Amino acid sequence: MSEKTLQHRIDGPDDAPVLVLGASLGTTWHMWDRQIPELTRQWRVIRFDLPGHGGSPAYPAASVAELADRLIATLDGLGIDRFGYAGCAMGAAIGAQLALAHPQRLTSLALVSASPRFGTADAWRQRGVVIRTNGLDPIARSAPERWFTPGFAAAQPAIIEWAVQMVRTTDPGCYIAACEALAAFDIRNELGRISAPTLVVVGSEDLVTPTADARTLVAGIQDAGLALVPGTSHLAPVEQPAAVTELLIRHFSTAWQDKPAGQAALGATPPKPVLDPAPPQAQPQPPAVAIEAAAEQPQMVRTGSYEEGMKVRRAVLGDAHVDRAEAAADDFTGDFQDFLTRFTWGEVWTRSGLDRRTRSVITLTALVTGGHLDDLAVHVRAALRNGLTPAEIKETLIHTAVYAGMPAAGAAFTIAQRVIREETTPEE
Repeated sequence: MSEKTLQHRIDGPDDAPVLVLGASLGTTWHMWDRQIPELTRQWRVIRFDLPGHGGSPAYPAASVAELADRLIATLDGLGIDRFGYAGCAMGAAIGAQLALAHPQRLTSLALVSASPRFGTADAWRQRGVVIRTNGLDPIARSAPERWFTPGFAAAQPAIIEWAVQMVRTTDPGCYIAACEALAAFDIRNELGRISAPTLVVVGSEDLVTPTADARTLVAGIQDAGLALVPGTSHLAPVEQPAAVTELLIRHFSTAWQDKPAGQAALGATPPKPVLDPAPPQAQPQPPAVAIEAAAEQPQMVRTGSYEEGMKVRRAVLGDAHVDRAEAAADDFTGDFQDFLTRFTWGEVWTRSGLDRRTRSVITLTALVTGGHLDDLAVHVRAALRNGLTPAEIKETLIHTAVYAGMPAAGAAFTIAQRVIREETTPEE
């Protein structure tokens, strides 16, 4: 398997229409196991693992678009042209990207636990810092709180342990790359270009991708319906397998139309599913489901543009810091902020001669040497975000002490120690 394709599994009849299922970050294709017996009655189901997940080769992908391209290359290798797609969380982001970049390939789309923008870029980059410092164990231990309701977690200890182990066995480099990809993912202004008949599924208790995010998707996509699953959190296909399976069957059975490329689909809003009184699942019967109708780092080129500068400035320093600086600008300081963005970030930081890690080392050294300790904290955070470990920051400051002096380095260590503790301590 090459780094341009994805590890995959195929179930169901060879001559059936193809349905592709995409998993969430930190999970494997096994998160869809409970859906397979029913879905394979009608479809040839293809599941895939993200890079470094579930034993798949650890070839990190720099963006959601790159993951979508790898999936297309995988399907091309299987001789598959047209297909339906359902994805959960990051798998949903891939599905939305497919709908934007390869609309002629999709027959219909289901976005589960999805958002046009997953949280904030700062939060995803912060998660990467925590993993570089502490490994994946803190993320693994906190996953059940993000993925499941407390009642489900208490009643299903085996599934909780399975979820924790899935995250623990993920390749850290691929997980961090996925965090960076989600940090850059934002399709809020592109939703109107999605033409595939779309079902958006959200758990009523999902705090990661809340119902407000689902409603944004439905409002922006021209042919979309919303299904709210009560009493369910983020990993809805695992927590309420029967309800999600029924929703997918209803949607793909009614919306599946093999239309010519570029022609808008005319699928109706999927009807309310009727669940069996005692579905054949190992878990309790899910509640009724209510349905509503629709109402790689930036390229290292020398540009000097404001737009490119702002993109790099936010990626390195974080949205929160840049937002504060921009909000504080007035008629007197506004021109300087514009100059700073264009020259420092749009011209110097985008030059191809050095990577961002190296530029962070140089920046820390220069700030300490020049005594500019007021700016040191934000650049220690930036260094962590750019991939430096606390150990590498320590070595940089020790080396700087020899040439810049012990007092300056001592003050720098105090600042850096505080910032590193703040940035690398996992959330409780």
